[in-house]
Amino acid sequence: MRKNWRNKVAILLSVFAGLLLLYIGTDGFRAFTAESARTYQLMKEKPVFPEVTLEDSNNRIYPFSDFEGKYVMLTFIYTACADVCPKLGMNLAEVYEQVPSEFIGENIVFLSISFDPKRDDPATLDKYRTYFGSDGETWRMARIPDQTELDRLLEEFGVIVIPDDYGNFTHNSAFYLVDKNGVLQEVMDYTKIDKAADTVISMVEEEAGD
Repeated sequence: MRKNWRNKVAILLSVFAGLLLLYIGTDGFRAFTAESARTYQLMKEKPVFPEVTLEDSNNRIYPFSDFEGKYVMLTFIYTACADVCPKLGMNLAEVYEQVPSEFIGENIVFLSISFDPKRDDPATLDKYRTYFGSDGETWRMARIPDQTELDRLLEEFGVIVIPDDYGNFTHNSAFYLVDKNGVLQEVMDYTKIDKAADTVISMVEEEAGD
């Protein structure tokens, strides 16, 4: 009897120790995967969008600070992608359609940034935007020609981009919402369209009502 009791205590202690290690290792059970850990860390740090120079599908060149005073809904893509990026673009288009028109361009702009600047020149971006109904103004598609600036942005926003030998990239994907001061506010699951739209609308409406 006493031996069975000791065995039960030992098992309970082992389970408790395992749970404790899991709790510590996952930051309080918040990060069960590398991606969720990355997202959680971003939400804790809330990085400021670094000052980079954009070149968009209309051949315009300007700093990111041109968007100061507006929310920016961001995605990171490359136009040769035949896997995640088309779905990312279609889902972003649905979020765009759900945002009340009075806010579009006034309180919020949408921006898709290519991490393949060598191939994604303005002409390529201009063609690509038409696949998703991007108007090139309130939803812009752009590249960052300076690789150093691009790398810094990707690092700051936890965007993982791994090239292969065939001109493609393995990368993570999400919706990123930056506030009017360039501070990251949300990292959202790009597959949960309605939830993302509700988050964006709530923030923009609150800002517009102040």
